[in-house]
Amino acid sequence: MAQVKHNHFLDTVDQVFNYAKELKILHLEAQGEKFNGRSIRIEGKDVFHFGTTGYLGLEQDERLKEGAKKAIDNFGTQFPLSKSYIAHPLYKNLEKMLYRIYGQPVVIAKNATLAHMAAIPVIARDNDAILLDHQVHWSVQDAAKRLKLRGVKVELVRHNRLDILEKKIQEISSTVDKIWYMADGVYSMYGDFSPVNKLLKLSKKYKQLHLYFDDVHGMSWFGENGRGYVFEQLQSLPNKVCIVGTLSKTFGANGSFIICGDKLIQQKIKNFGGPLTFSAQLDPASVGAAIASAKIHLSKEITKFQKELKDKIDYFNMLLEKYQLPLVEKNESPVFFIATGVPETGYQLTRLLLDGGFYVNMGLFPAVPSTNTGLRITISRHNQKEDILELTKALAKLYPNVMATTGNTMERLSKAFKQDFYFKEEKVEDVNFKVIQKHSIEEIDRKLWNESFLGEGILDWDGFHFIEKCFRHHQLKEHQWKFFYIQIFDCSGELLVLGAFTLSLWKDDLLTKSSISKQIELKRINDPYFLTSKVLSLGSLFSDGLPLYINKNSHKEQKAVNVLFQTLEDIASKNNASQIILRDFNLSSSYKNTFQLQGFIPVHMPEVCVIEEMKWSSLEEYVNTLSKKSKKHFEKDIAAYSHLVEIETIDEVNEEKLSHFYKLFKNVKNKNFGLNTFTYPKTVFEEMNKSKHWEFICIYIKNNSSETKRAIGVMFCYKNGQSTYVPSLIGLDYTYNEKYQTYRQLLFASIWRANKAGFQKVDFGISANFEKKKLGAKVIPKIAYVQSDTNFKMDYLETQQ
Repeated sequence: MAQVKHNHFLDTVDQVFNYAKELKILHLEAQGEKFNGRSIRIEGKDVFHFGTTGYLGLEQDERLKEGAKKAIDNFGTQFPLSKSYIAHPLYKNLEKMLYRIYGQPVVIAKNATLAHMAAIPVIARDNDAILLDHQVHWSVQDAAKRLKLRGVKVELVRHNRLDILEKKIQEISSTVDKIWYMADGVYSMYGDFSPVNKLLKLSKKYKQLHLYFDDVHGMSWFGENGRGYVFEQLQSLPNKVCIVGTLSKTFGANGSFIICGDKLIQQKIKNFGGPLTFSAQLDPASVGAAIASAKIHLSKEITKFQKELKDKIDYFNMLLEKYQLPLVEKNESPVFFIATGVPETGYQLTRLLLDGGFYVNMGLFPAVPSTNTGLRITISRHNQKEDILELTKALAKLYPNVMATTGNTMERLSKAFKQDFYFKEEKVEDVNFKVIQKHSIEEIDRKLWNESFLGEGILDWDGFHFIEKCFRHHQLKEHQWKFFYIQIFDCSGELLVLGAFTLSLWKDDLLTKSSISKQIELKRINDPYFLTSKVLSLGSLFSDGLPLYINKNSHKEQKAVNVLFQTLEDIASKNNASQIILRDFNLSSSYKNTFQLQGFIPVHMPEVCVIEEMKWSSLEEYVNTLSKKSKKHFEKDIAAYSHLVEIETIDEVNEEKLSHFYKLFKNVKNKNFGLNTFTYPKTVFEEMNKSKHWEFICIYIKNNSSETKRAIGVMFCYKNGQSTYVPSLIGLDYTYNEKYQTYRQLLFASIWRANKAGFQKVDFGISANFEKKKLGAKVIPKIAYVQSDTNFKMDYLETQQ
């Protein structure tokens, strides 16, 4: 089975965040003894603050501060008792005021995350389903995914796609009781809105559909009495709707609350919503501040504050249009997202703005796709118009320069965001480089190619020629591959880049846990292309390895790599590929930072196994190369069975034997979900049978009484020149595997054959690394770099964990 590190998503996020921290973009520390909201001290310098979520600036209101101080004086720094037993006296007052705002009771929680953890397990029963908008806040997704342990069906739905939502409702309605659709009122990254009224209309059409909104970014700055975006659309709360609001962020205090149209459900949440029962209640200072804020919300003053903020929002929208800056979503929310595309552009702009006196957030993976980074700028009442103008001018001055220095263009940006950002495009052809694309290895000079790839897996000229023959014109679309051989030269004709790429259909769960792939394969019985995507990949799905040469001796190396990125993005865009994957680099690759800066996120690949030392000429000498523990394994699990079997190496077999070999291969493939690819067609093995570069190592039961000798296992081996032997695929009859240790016998037979044939190296590729290591193979960790136009499928698979 393929050995895959299935925690790669967390590893990926960790690497992205660590890199951003190194560039001093994330995990900064505010300094100073005071904070006024308009500016913030970072790295010893006061800078204008455009990253707050306190949009109305109420956290600096003296009335909220006095309310908090008075509450501490009267009740202490905390009220150390579960609210299920006794709530401190201020709670009742706050609940009354929130009742006046919303016209119905609320359940107060310590924060929004705990509110979701309290509410969602209560409202969703075991026979319900939860459909999550792809961009709904992490805290909602996390609370919902926990219910999978109870058997609740949880799935992601593409952002604001009500057509897909309706189709999913129709698909699952006969198998569940209620269907809960969970969304944000205002989304925190792009500042766009949920289509609340359309969702309400859909819930009336489908009785099973219930709605759950996280409206923490829509509160206070919107709606009568600041009751929020969602409630303002609804006007009154229907029986099938729940809303989680906040007392922090724009409300200015701390805490959150839950309101449900169904009063029975709300009472159940209050009675036994886990964190409400077992967590400490809000501290008196937070409740005191919230009461003071609620008084403002219930006064005409809240409308005045809202108008002041709207005036600044409108002003910033006007400036962005005037200075032609690429705003992703134009609306009346205080959240603005300026597109930068590849991370390097975003990193540099964020850093330069900070150095110039402006703090903004950077939106980066996993909050957005890796090539959809941007500057997340928020406007609050604290920001003065002169500050907003100076920020816009600084951004307008820096933006084109940073785009140019990072190899970015408005064309690339438009493709990444699927919008038209061409208004400021100045397309200049780089005459310093010549890019040549070929679509067959036959158009590439054999000697030139083999100078880089002879002896590397199945990556030599003949190896790719074989792959082309197998996968270029197949009738099934999963085996209809396109080939792109890219050469980049400088103006003097020096080769800077040479690489082979394939465009093919991949299963999106290729690297997920076996248990997840098994579930998905059940759906593929009726829909064979469920969760599949077009991928432009370095190399191919038939070969591991790295068919990419980069001239590191050239001073134009970095620019040439950037030209390669743009070439790949153009190919992917023209062919509707959703991902570009550069695979099988070493963990210490010198291009790690380069790839990440261009929006390629690191993902662990299966490890590969090689034997690089073949300096033995007898069985005894070979065994002496093994560790003490491996010697015992060899004697016990291989040598002890060798007298029961016989091994044969064959160049070509008849049709009957080939059909049998293919059946043995499928036995193994059908059990291996650790690397979940489409099953290679039989035509691949027919081409092997014709090729002088392939041979079959067969294993038989010795002294078999049957008249026709029948293999119980086979290894399909490629010969790369005279240097590398590649046991590429294996086939087994599992009936005999344990009795004759067939798999282990074939592994050793491959090593023995390679040595006797004079090869210098054995490249086992991937899978069953533990077994190969025991036979003397070196295990080499590998990593891929993935650039994706959306995070949806990756996030979808995460919900299946």
